[in-house]
This record gives sequence, structure tokens and C-alpha cells, in this order.
Amino acid sequence: MTGTLYGVGLGPGDPELLTIKAHRLISNAPVIAYPTLAGGDSFARAIASDVIPKTAREIVMDVPMTTAREPAQSAYDEGAAQIAHELKKGNDVIALCEGDPFFYGSFMYLFARLSDQFRTEIVPGVTSMTACAAAQGLPLAARNEVLTVIPGPLDEATMTARIADAESLVIMKVGRHLPKIRRVLKAAGLSDRAAYIERATLPNEVRLPLTKAPEKAPYFSMILVTKGADPWL
Repeated sequence: MTGTLYGVGLGPGDPELLTIKAHRLISNAPVIAYPTLAGGDSFARAIASDVIPKTAREIVMDVPMTTAREPAQSAYDEGAAQIAHELKKGNDVIALCEGDPFFYGSFMYLFARLSDQFRTEIVPGVTSMTACAAAQGLPLAARNEVLTVIPGPLDEATMTARIADAESLVIMKVGRHLPKIRRVLKAAGLSDRAAYIERATLPNEVRLPLTKAPEKAPYFSMILVTKGADPWL
């Protein structure tokens, strides 16, 4: 009998947004696995820190901060090998993932490497997108509206085209791409309809109109835009 791999969504940062199922699995975990960035602290582990048993063995995947894919792929290869070793011994492994495992989630890289060999279960989590909408008090879509999600690293021309076709949109992974995003939204005449949120649900959360947002943004920041009249009124 092999163990089960659980990809557990932790939500956007507030530990109280852990689901009951996530709380149960983490609090009983014999082994947990989670990514860190470039040897730093793990945000995923920090969210779940009060729930992790002291007896749990921890598998740390150190993912380099680089745009090149190979270093990160190697980190997930190594992490998957360690997880497979535990699963083969019959131990369940709880892989922690910020937000939701299958919405820009790090767990998908482990899923691709291990799900064809071991029983795998996904535990959804609150996404940063819905957390930002809740913090801003801004419904994302209603009735027949189409919601478009745009990653900040897209090039300027592609982003411009995506925004032109969108009705309601979420721009994620803002970070160092904020100046480019500002230019695109200004050119589209949408700056005044854009809301900026960083570190949603955390004590240092920031919510501002994009026109009043800081010049620099952290990775955990997002922009919400609705184009038309509020259809829910």
C-alpha cells in the first residue's frame, strides 16, 4: 500500500481562510512538502504554521527566482523524488500550496510528476483573485459577463489585445510589471476603473485606486477592472 498525495490549497494568506478539510489534513500530516523561493522563508508554510504537527517530517523544495524554466524544473524533480520515497513507504504527503492548487498553483508541477504513479487528491483553496474582489467589495462578473484573467508578465501588445476584448478583468502577478500595466490601462482609458490590491487578507493589505497606487508593487499584488455599468445593481 502506498500513501496518498494531497495537494492542499491554503488560500491567499489569512490562516482563517483554510478550509475545514485542509485544516484536518495538515493537522494530521505525517509528512508535509512546500516550496520556498531562493532559500527564503516559505509563505505556504507560514500560512499553515499553527496547524502543522511538530512530529511532521518536512520536504522543502527550494525554487530559484529566475525566469528560466530549468532551475525550477530541477527543484520540482528533486522534491517529487523525495515525496515519492515517502509515498512508497505508505506515508501520506500533504503538499502545501498558496491559493488554489490548480489556479496558478505550484502544486500542478508535482501533480504532473506524481499523479500517474500515486493516488492524488486535490483540496481546493480560496484564490487570491476572489480574496481581492471580496476585499475591494467588487463583484467580478454577473449574469452573462465574461471574466478574463491576465498574467502581468505578458508582453505589452498581447496584454493590450486581451484587455480590449475583456468585459471584466483580473491582472495577476503585477510586481515589477506595474509600469507596463499602467501604460496599457491608461491607453485603454481604464485607469479610473482599476482597483489595486496587494497582500489581500494579510494585516498589511493595501487597497487603492490604481491612480493612487505606489510606483513599485510586490509580487502578491493584483489589479481588478470592470468596464461597464454594474449589472448587479
